Amino acid sequence: MDARAPQTDNTIFVDLDGTLIRSDLLWETLFLTLRQRPHTLHRLPRWLAAGKARLKAELAAVEFDAALLPYREDVVAQLRQARADGRRIVLATGANEKLAHAVATHLGVFDAVMASDDTVNLTAERKLDRIISDCGEGRFDYLGNSHEDICLLDKADEATVVVPDRAADRWQKRSGARRIDEDGGWLRPAIKALRPHQWMKNLLIFVPMVLSQELFNLQMLAGAMLAFVSFSLAASAVYIGNDLVDLAADRKHKSKRHRPFASGALAIPTGLKLAAGLLATSLAIAWILPEHLLAVLGLYLVTTTAYSLFIKRMLLIDVLVLAGLYTMRIIAGSEASGVETSFWLLAFSLFFFLSLALVKRFTELQDFGTGAHRSKTGRGYVDADLETLAQAGLASGFAAVLVLALYVDSAEVRQQFTEPYLAWALCPLVLYIIVRIWILARRDEMHEDPVVFILRDWRSQLMIGLGAVMFLAAAYV
Repeated sequence: MDARAPQTDNTIFVDLDGTLIRSDLLWETLFLTLRQRPHTLHRLPRWLAAGKARLKAELAAVEFDAALLPYREDVVAQLRQARADGRRIVLATGANEKLAHAVATHLGVFDAVMASDDTVNLTAERKLDRIISDCGEGRFDYLGNSHEDICLLDKADEATVVVPDRAADRWQKRSGARRIDEDGGWLRPAIKALRPHQWMKNLLIFVPMVLSQELFNLQMLAGAMLAFVSFSLAASAVYIGNDLVDLAADRKHKSKRHRPFASGALAIPTGLKLAAGLLATSLAIAWILPEHLLAVLGLYLVTTTAYSLFIKRMLLIDVLVLAGLYTMRIIAGSEASGVETSFWLLAFSLFFFLSLALVKRFTELQDFGTGAHRSKTGRGYVDADLETLAQAGLASGFAAVLVLALYVDSAEVRQQFTEPYLAWALCPLVLYIIVRIWILARRDEMHEDPVVFILRDWRSQLMIGLGAVMFLAAAYV
């Protein structure tokens, strides 16, 4: 970053989207509308047909908190210094005037605001004309970032390009104008947005094949691996969509505010393109697998989308759906490998993952602390529900162990396993994992997804390893 301050008394005009903040308020308000007013989205084509200014005005009707936006701190610091030096500063933006005034009020560094209204989209030449009528041609300084700002940068007495797009980057290199950059590109945030660590949940796809003792059936293994890739890509596309819908809620959270979209490290249009590519690839892979797998994947996508939009704010329904989504992965594994799924496995999965889903809600609610309410958490729970969630989670975990015990004692196991009594060791191992997770949650020492925690925690890994040894011994000794 070039830290030189302008040496003139010209008025400083500052663009908002991409310059003052790391995001774009048109996209932000679109997803806020999807979250807050989904019943109005059918009007989008009509709004767009009436012009971009009308679209921005309609989308600006959402509840909006300017304090949550991802501001570029270097730019804000420079503006505060200019303000202290007595410079006149104007926020000149194509964003709707309601949003622009909210940002100006929050920062408190602007003397005036120029913004779009419901008839005029104040960008490019329109913005330039407004600025020239305010102070004259060549008698202003301008901070911008995009191709729409080039005409203003050209006419400014001193131009500053902030984290430019390709067109603005080429202009800056030709002109030698001041430039403000930030460290890092888009690749690392994009990978983070995919949440590849969450793909471990899709290892459940291999469970039916393992339990059927078909570990060395290459055809089954290939089907399960392709299903794993398909579900992992689909899950990443859903995670991106979920993050976009949850921007405001994530920015209120002490750890989620660092996610790529919430922090502004990754642009919303980039995320949409990435999600579309992931989804198309996922469906293409599922298309070549047994037809029922494509149906399961479709149901998974519909359910996860519904979960992201509204189910996750529904008391208890949210955790039941989460448990169902885990169980759906097992069903997908069954379809991909051609192995029939047993009632025992589905019942165990439902109770076990319901317990983990309740852990997740318990820890999220605990993180918000005393006084947590639905409007703050974005969920259907309040702080008074903590004890109920804990009791329900432990009861569900114990029910999972009971189902496992009944399965181990069933005629099915006695027929399938060589030494079925060795499988009894699975019960205390699973019980250890469940109770330990809940103890850590009650101690406020659980700060991640419990499924991911199990796959990373060495004690849980040890229990899983011992369980695998006992299962193999029961099956093959």
